Amino acid sequence: MSIDRVIVVGAGPVGLVAAAALMAEGVPVTVVERTAEIVEDLRASTFHPPTLEILDRLGVTQHLLADGLVCALWQFRDRRSGPVATFDLANLRDETEFPYRLQCEQWKLTRVLRDRLVASPDCDIVFGLKAISVTQDADRVVLTAEREDGARETLQCRYLVVADGARSALRGALGIPFEGLTIPERYLSLSTTFEFNEVMSDLPYVAYISDPDEWLTLLRTPSLWRVLLPTDPNEGDEEMMAPARLEARLQSVVASPKPYEVVHKTCYRVHERVAERFVEGRVVLAGDAAHINNPLGGMGMNGGIHDAVNLAEKLAALWRGGDDGLLKRYERQRRKVAIEGVQAQAMRNRQIMNERDPAKRQAYYDNLKAAADDPRRHKDYLMRSSLIESLREAAATP
Repeated sequence: MSIDRVIVVGAGPVGLVAAAALMAEGVPVTVVERTAEIVEDLRASTFHPPTLEILDRLGVTQHLLADGLVCALWQFRDRRSGPVATFDLANLRDETEFPYRLQCEQWKLTRVLRDRLVASPDCDIVFGLKAISVTQDADRVVLTAEREDGARETLQCRYLVVADGARSALRGALGIPFEGLTIPERYLSLSTTFEFNEVMSDLPYVAYISDPDEWLTLLRTPSLWRVLLPTDPNEGDEEMMAPARLEARLQSVVASPKPYEVVHKTCYRVHERVAERFVEGRVVLAGDAAHINNPLGGMGMNGGIHDAVNLAEKLAALWRGGDDGLLKRYERQRRKVAIEGVQAQAMRNRQIMNERDPAKRQAYYDNLKAAADDPRRHKDYLMRSSLIESLREAAATP
């Protein structure tokens, strides 16, 4: 394999967007993925307006629109009293060609990108190869990876993009600290065929529901409703996932005369962490390998895709003889966004939904209502929560 290429480790949304953006710039790419094939799971499913713009430049947004659910409205609600504030992304029609969220499972994006990449002579995708370690000198990067049978391989490239997720083996191998915190409760995600919008008044396809005892989110995908619930970390997996326990929790959201049909269930720990540095010589972190946050607001995948395209632009410029300082600019731009934009917004969302003090909860509600009712504040709130503002701030960071 020629050294004249970029290797991308990880074939999730971030890695494949990075590869597609590099390929569009004429940069040869090899994608290395530890699994045997693209994983089709029910992870992220919200695409924000600027992400749709980015993906449109790569020629895939129309494919997602065909398989997704357009959602212009989203809402904060109180679990007991109902709607608090509804935000309408149509207010961004002068700022973006896509003034809405698109609800569409992330595997639909990775599937389209995979098909595009494998059809190109400038891109290889190598499945079943787990990245283990990396070394580098002034001119090249050497990646050591391992097959399922234990056989090891080495691959060489000019630059390497680390997009292998929150538990990144390469971030650890590089000794880059990943500091932050772990949220105490675990998050239980349940996908069900129950139509919440038919029994809950004024419910849009995305709702963040506050409650001092148990907040939750309701999010519609094209085929299912997804319910996200915080869960006591001391509750064992067997007890938590028992059918009777899941049924009781869903019945507490909306009482149904028929048992709920749970199509998918998962529970996971949630972290708020940002890597101490995103760049180590010719090796660069992106997406969850660089920063992770709670899922409230759909910031994680979107922020990672924004990383990928920003980085691809810098690497393409380097490929054409640009200055090595471009990678440090990527780090300044995207690390700032991870801390001040993505993480800050996700943490604000959790704080609003999780607040137990009645006076503070009411203050949050009053502020949200005032923002929703004032045209200027309404638009400003959407500019932040949809990540348009953070993209523009990053672009202005030298």
